[in-house]
Amino acid sequence: MLPDLILRVLSAKEVCKILEEGGFVEVRVRGSHIMMQLRTDDSTVTIPVPNYKELRVGTLQAIIRQSGLPRSLFEVDE
Repeated sequence: MLPDLILRVLSAKEVCKILEEGGFVEVRVRGSHIMMQLRTDDSTVTIPVPNYKELRVGTLQAIIRQSGLPRSLFEVDE
C-alpha cells in the first residue's frame, strides 16, 4: 500500500491557480475570500478560498473535496 503523500503548504493564489487549471474561474473577491466557480450544464460549484499566505490543512482538504479535483495536484512532488 502506498503511503499518503503530504499536502503542500499553499497560498490562496497558488490554490486559485490550481483551480483555474481545473476549469474554475474567479467570480469575485469579498472581504478576505476569493470566490472560485465552475459552471457546467447542470450545476455550479462555488468554492470560497481564504486570501491567506498559508492555508491550513483542513481548509485545503475542504477545498479539494469541494472541487472534485485530484488530491495529487495539491501534494508534494517527490
